[in-house]
Amino acid sequence: MEMTVELFNNIINSAQDCVFWKDKDRRFVGVNQAFLDFYGFKSADILIGKNDEDMGWHSDPEPFKQDELEVLAGKSTYKVQGKCFIRGEERDIVATKRPLYDNGNIVGLVGSFTDITDVVRRKNGLDHNQSIYTIDKLRKYSFFDKLVDKVSLNEILDPLTGVISRTYSDRFVRSLIAENRPFTFAMIDLDNFKLINDSLGHTAGDKVLTTVSKRLAEFVEGFGIVGRFGGDELLMIDLKHVMLDDKITFFQRLYTNSMALRFTMDFGTGGSFITGTVGAASFPEDADNYQDLFTLIDKMLYYGKNKGRNCFTVYQSKEHKDLEVTKIAHRGIYSYIHQLRTSLENENCFEDKLKAAMPVLSEILKVRDIYYVRDDGRLKAVMDPQFDGDASDIAELMTEDLFSENTLDKVKEYSPKLYKTLSNKGFETTLIVRIRKAVKVSGYLVCAVKRSLRIWQENECAVLYYVAGLLVNDSLS
Repeated sequence: MEMTVELFNNIINSAQDCVFWKDKDRRFVGVNQAFLDFYGFKSADILIGKNDEDMGWHSDPEPFKQDELEVLAGKSTYKVQGKCFIRGEERDIVATKRPLYDNGNIVGLVGSFTDITDVVRRKNGLDHNQSIYTIDKLRKYSFFDKLVDKVSLNEILDPLTGVISRTYSDRFVRSLIAENRPFTFAMIDLDNFKLINDSLGHTAGDKVLTTVSKRLAEFVEGFGIVGRFGGDELLMIDLKHVMLDDKITFFQRLYTNSMALRFTMDFGTGGSFITGTVGAASFPEDADNYQDLFTLIDKMLYYGKNKGRNCFTVYQSKEHKDLEVTKIAHRGIYSYIHQLRTSLENENCFEDKLKAAMPVLSEILKVRDIYYVRDDGRLKAVMDPQFDGDASDIAELMTEDLFSENTLDKVKEYSPKLYKTLSNKGFETTLIVRIRKAVKVSGYLVCAVKRSLRIWQENECAVLYYVAGLLVNDSLS
């Protein structure tokens, strides 16, 4: 068989390990699909021509640099353990690297690595490892019924969560497609998981992962399988709910009755409200092959995260067929700030500046209007001059410059007049920033949405806070 470029790409992209190759200056030339998935990249363009130091993947890059320089001098390395940052979390990996030759000269290197974080934590006694699936439970599915006689259960299961590992979740999905058996495929991303790890520690993060995995598996027992894609992302394969109405009803129950994606977890040293975002699509209704199906659930997940997280999005061709990830992706916060400053500089008064800010605020906050409170204590709307409400007790709530809540419970407790105004308009969630110069408070910006339990993100809070800073002089005049 002749090794064509297409054949090489098919082989390298089917590998489960993350594979990469670099030139003699240690700059990336190419990577496989598993590498892109691991770091969450849509394409290799973001790293081609860069080295590890440019990407900022290591807290101490020097050992990795010296390792690769030795490989470029002719030495091969095998399963060298190290650490790298993935989406803000430091993970344990093992890497193998070899020099690349052309006509007897070293022209670069090729390497591969595997994430072993969960294995390391289990050995060190730092995790809450569990086994969700037994051989008897897996035998209900023809793919696993054949597999468990050849492969150990430990290999099939994710070592931390006890659900199906990424490798075998992937193979299970492909087997269903080969059998032409309808199913719904979903990816679940735990919201603000990095914040839990950073503020409460990795033990708390592991507890969240194991708890959510167990509850999800219990919720779909008998008709579905839960797997772990990696990090804070889980997979769900549902063989029962494949019609649109059934899927929507199922996910509504999952968010309201399962205690898997909306619940408060106490860690002893602190607590956190646990939520998740889901993207889902079905075979063969939405896609008739694995790659297209996975692309759809990834797109739906991204779309849900962009809407504010803590929600599910089920693919519907009529609504989502022409949706492009590049159009729903967040621009960098610098781009937002630059556009806001430029827009507001050309306006002279408070209301005109807020109107000029609306295109950016609508895009990043996903709202149609922004509300504000000035000296008269009335809640006004930027785009709706008829909107008017009592917010004269807002100062009782706003003891700090920023307030965010995924309910209105605290608003009701501290500012009942503001609560009445918001609730009468159907709002269920709010984000508020104080307009202040030194000790003088001159007003408030209020972002309110008719969606319960919306999770406000750091970039959303930062942009609204920045606008308040740009408005402070106008609100005082």
